Amino acid sequence: MDASEVEFLAEKELVTIIPNFSLDKIYLIGGDLGPFNPGLPVEVPLWLAINLKQRQKCRLLPPEWMDVGEHPWGPGGSGLYLDLPASSVPDQERKEETFTPVPSPHYMEITKLLLNHASDNIPKADTIRTLIKDLWDTRMAKLRVSADSFVRQQEAHAKLDNLTLMEINSSGAFLTQALNHMYKLRTNLQPPESTQTYSLT
Repeated sequence: MDASEVEFLAEKELVTIIPNFSLDKIYLIGGDLGPFNPGLPVEVPLWLAINLKQRQKCRLLPPEWMDVGEHPWGPGGSGLYLDLPASSVPDQERKEETFTPVPSPHYMEITKLLLNHASDNIPKADTIRTLIKDLWDTRMAKLRVSADSFVRQQEAHAKLDNLTLMEINSSGAFLTQALNHMYKLRTNLQPPESTQTYSLT
């Protein structure tokens, strides 16, 4: 699976729009959508929201976790916040040895799509872009360190909690290749099995 396929999956996530048109409920394979009434919020898949936005048929409301304010990302009201200063998000990620929960399993893809196609509907879009980019870079650095430690210790199994599909996809090829090389090295370094010979005298 490549990045474009992961982004395709992210486009199925539901977001809220404010339509400026009227339309009865529409019936799709993935489920029913609508009805659409001017000024009334309605949830639609991200792909449809972007399509309507490009045709100037709606205003898009950002997900709650994308608000720059006190919206906890972690369980129990503790964890990461999209709050100022921007350094607070990656700092919180760096403080934890393990990966912290993220606000959405497709946080990077959703942010990219919304900022590319509807930045005028996203309050403090530049701040959000910086926060998400810093969070991504911090988590990628942590993943590289974890992979390096995994390889050095010659482990055979690893448990990766709170990683998103895009994060796994970004490092999966490298890690798989490294494990294949380790397997070949181990196989070559193993002493040959001793063979017993019997002489018939």
